[in-house]
Amino acid sequence: MSYIGKWVFHSIGTVNDSDEVEFLSAEEYMKAPMPYVDESDEEAVADELKERRQMVGGQIAVCEDGKLYMLMPLPEGVSREEVDQAVKAGIIQLYDGMMTDEPKAWEERDGALWLEVGEGMSEDGWVQISEEDGYLRFMTTRYVKSK
Repeated sequence: MSYIGKWVFHSIGTVNDSDEVEFLSAEEYMKAPMPYVDESDEEAVADELKERRQMVGGQIAVCEDGKLYMLMPLPEGVSREEVDQAVKAGIIQLYDGMMTDEPKAWEERDGALWLEVGEGMSEDGWVQISEEDGYLRFMTTRYVKSK
């Protein structure tokens, strides 16, 4: 399998009542309870939903040059002019119209995708993010290759 290309949000892992990891689709995640939010606080609920929309809009770009970009949608309600000013000021970076941080290095080892995460995260600073079932998994989020 070629890892090069765009990967889009598939599901996010949450812990269910039985303390097992359960993956929720975007729709399920948007409707899921908010255990750390006072659901009677409309502003807090709106902020949480905004964060969740950002999460489900996330993507990964795996590039031929050995770079991997974690991509996030631009914040809601931000104008193109504000985005351009933030880029010019060095506050944010864009890649393919989405916000990103500095790219990470990636490499393929024995058919699996490995990401350089830095010292302290593993013995050699690299972690495998591909799964046997064809997903890329970054922390608790699964991504599927875009067509």
